[in-house]
Parts: sequence; C-alpha cells; structure tokens
Amino acid sequence: MDSKEQSAEILLSLTPLEVVGLKQGINFRRNKSSGKNYILYKDQNCLRACKNVCKHQGGLFIKDIEDLDGRSVRCTKHNWKLDVSTMKYINPPGSFCQDELVIEMDENNGLLLMELNPPNPWDVDPCCPEDLAFGEVQVTYLTHACMDLKLGDKKMIFDPWLTGPAFARGWWLLHEPPSDWLERLCQADLIYISHMHSDHLSYPTLKKLADRRPNIPIYVGNTERPVFWNLRQSGVPLTNIHVVPFGIWQKVDQNLRFMILMDGVHPEMDTCIIVEYKGHKILNTVDCTQPNGGRLPEKVDLMMSDFAGGASGFPMTFSGGKFTEEWKAQFIITERKKLLNYKAQLVKDLQPRIFCPFAGYFVESHPSDKYIKETNIKNDPNELNNLIKKSSNVSTWTPKPGAVLDLGRMLKDPLDSKSIINPPVGTKIYKDSWDFEQYLKTLNDAIEDEIFLHPSWIKEYFTWAGFKNYNLVIRPCPVAWRGLSSRISPSDFLGSAFLLPGLFSALERRHVCMSLFVPVTVSQNLKNGRELHRVR
Repeated sequence: MDSKEQSAEILLSLTPLEVVGLKQGINFRRNKSSGKNYILYKDQNCLRACKNVCKHQGGLFIKDIEDLDGRSVRCTKHNWKLDVSTMKYINPPGSFCQDELVIEMDENNGLLLMELNPPNPWDVDPCCPEDLAFGEVQVTYLTHACMDLKLGDKKMIFDPWLTGPAFARGWWLLHEPPSDWLERLCQADLIYISHMHSDHLSYPTLKKLADRRPNIPIYVGNTERPVFWNLRQSGVPLTNIHVVPFGIWQKVDQNLRFMILMDGVHPEMDTCIIVEYKGHKILNTVDCTQPNGGRLPEKVDLMMSDFAGGASGFPMTFSGGKFTEEWKAQFIITERKKLLNYKAQLVKDLQPRIFCPFAGYFVESHPSDKYIKETNIKNDPNELNNLIKKSSNVSTWTPKPGAVLDLGRMLKDPLDSKSIINPPVGTKIYKDSWDFEQYLKTLNDAIEDEIFLHPSWIKEYFTWAGFKNYNLVIRPCPVAWRGLSSRISPSDFLGSAFLLPGLFSALERRHVCMSLFVPVTVSQNLKNGRELHRVR
C-alpha cells in the first residue's frame, strides 16, 4: 500500500440491527464486497476488533474448541492461538499482539471498523525515476541470498554466505559461487546483512573478508537481538559495523540510498531492505514472514524474496506416534504449497516490474543428513514463477550463479535478450564438493566444551529453552558427533518432569521422539546466555 499521508480506511460496516445481534464473546464477520474476514470480541465492558489474519503466515482464524472461556481463536495453518479479549497471542506464548482496528459509531448507531494507515516511510523526500543507461544498474546473483548490486559507481552486496556451512553442519551451498567472489566482497562499498541466521551472517565468509578488508562498511538493522551479538566470540575482526534505525533513508551518495525495515512477525530479529537508485526501487524481503507488517511499496522495479521452505527440522527429525513417513511427506507437500501460494499472492498484490526468487538455494549435503535431504523437499522457483505469471504481467528471473540482470534494459524491454546475461556454457552451477573436514573440525572441537561433561546438559538446555506441555523423547542421531556419544544419555521430558535413561526403551514406543543433531549450538547457547532458537 502506497500512501504519503495518514489515512483512515473503512473495512467493515455493521447496521444497527447487526450491532444488536452481536453475541457475548467471539463474533466472526465477513465483508461480502471485499471478501475480507474480521473478528469482533464483545463483553460487558468493551468491544474489540481485528482482521481475521494470523500474524505468522496470514492464516485464517477459527473457533478454538479447546478454549472453554470462549476468548481464543486458532489459526488453521500452524495452530497459532490468539486471545481476542486481550489481542495477545497465547501460542506461541509471550510472542506478539494482534493489531486492533478502530471502532466508531455512525449517525445511525451502526458500527464502522476502521484501519488507520500512517504515512509510508519510503515516501519521505520522494525521488522521481530517471532514465537508466544500459549497464548503469546491474544485479549479479552469487549464491543463496547473496546479490552483488552495481548502482552507478557504487557496489552493494546482500547477505554474503559464500563458503562453509550454515546451522552447524546442517546446510551447505547448493550453487557454486563465481570464482572471484572474495574479490567482489572486498571491492564492495557497503554490505547489508539482514539477520543473525548463519545462512545470512556467515562467519566463515566474513573471516575471509576480514582478513583482507576488516574495515568494510557493514549495515544492519537495530533489532532487539543484535545481528552481531557473537562477533567477539567469533574472532572475526570486523571494525566498521553500522546499526541503523528502521524506516529512515540512509544516504550513500546523491543518487543512492537505502532503508531497512523490520519484520512484522519477528521484529526482534528479521529485517528487509529497500534500495533506491535515481528513483528506482529494489525491494529485498529476504526471509521475513511478514515484511514491515505487510505494508510495502507497490510497483517497485525489482523484488527479491525467499521461496523454498524447508528451513525447519520439523517434521523430519520427529518419529513415533503420528509421525509416519507418509504423514511427514504429506505435511511437507502441504506446507510447501501454502508457501508458494502466499508468495505468489504477495507478488500479485505488490505488482513489481520484475520478481526474483532467491534465498532458498541450500542443500543438506553432509552424508549424515542423507535422510533429511531426501525427505525435506524444497519448492521449485520456476513453479513459483509460473504461479505468478498466471495472474499478473510481472516478469520473473530465476538466477544462476554469476548471472547478471541489467535493470535499465529489462525495464525498457523485458524481452531484450541482453537484459539477462547468463554465465558461459560449461560454467559450474551446482556444487559437488564442500570440503567438510575443514569446517567440521571447528564444530567437533566444541564437543570438548566443559558443558558436555555433565550428564544433565540436555535437561539444562530444554529447561532453559522453555520446553513444556509435550511428551518428548530425545535420542542422539544415528551418526554420533565424535567424542560425544558417550556423553549423551537418552532422556524423556514429560511436562515439567525430566525422566532418566532407564525408562527410555519403554517410553520410546509411546511418545514422540526427536533426534538431537546439533550439540554445538546448545553449547554456544548455554555458555553465552543468548537465545538463538527456542524450542516450542
């Protein structure tokens, strides 16, 4: 939605008769003209209203049959729960608040549900688009979420993960980056890193960069969980990190500026970015679930977004009970389809001139993760592009490593064969070697940490992480981390009780099981007292 001034939009009108018909508790209503759904909550003291849209991934709320008080609703996508009497989410607990609508009475004693829309920050000090010379703005795909932007005489790079693993040894690069990737990094005028996840904040990559140019300017958003919270412990000597406020243009030169925006679902961690050059906007939503709370510029020149899914270990690492191979396969297919439809709808709503699916090119290539790789099916970017083309005239670009998009050419003529230059025939596209041992030595060395000498370390981790209200058997993965197998005792976490190994064999048959793959992350969490992920 584009707006330069604050506005009030009427979303739903209720006649006086409909107002009288509102029952105590939860009321579901639909605007037949727009097809949008809303929730009203009525008690003796007040009337509250919100959109019937889950903040997580836009799912529809329905009545929560487990709620005997009649105050909560449940999302049909991932079972998130909202207490409509307080407008706070109760699953996950302590997470978010739902945005409330303004309720006003009209002259006939009917009700109006209204949304107040503040001005959009990107409309501050607007710039009219200027003609772009061919070659003036070029976007080069390197790998995963890493893009190299030539913007006039400046170079900007997004999220450089170009070597080594992410998430301990869980993810490896699918695409082979161009051989000159380190030179490209060193020559950049600035780097944007969206968030702390290691497929975006890659310390193996940044170590190589810092060895050559430690003072390169790096920009991150002012998130509650700092992107570089672990910089000192990492040993990477970067010295020129800029933490910038959200929603404010950062001027690079007279033609180039950028603005970092927070995610609506994970504002404490995730960010996205708008880059503007001579009035032409590039929107990179990265991994944001609901970038900027859903308020984004329309008709940008280029939009980039993730597409693949498969970032979670659920349900691959779970077994027992309902977690059969058939159930897992169907669940994964359903979830990937939901993500594709959500992304296609977002592109349809925003109508960018060009859309590029990226930030999903990873693979579980370590031999120990063969089962995960085979089970954890990812979305095909071309399938998303085909969905987009069915309902819009948006041009799409599925990039190959080293491929270059000339924005000026593409905007002038999307059919110009020179607007996208692919790497030469014979260029290696997919990686087939990852040099595992070089990186796994660092991870294996962490197993010698003192925390793993204590039999209670698993209990301490799951207690710290807030795990409760489920029965969970934890077992070591089939291929044990070197030196760790003797220090893992299979344990069962029942509600708030932690039962010891003697019950494991019997309980494994009756409770959900989860394999424990990444002890090094546990070690870092417990030693540093910082939260990377909480177990739900």
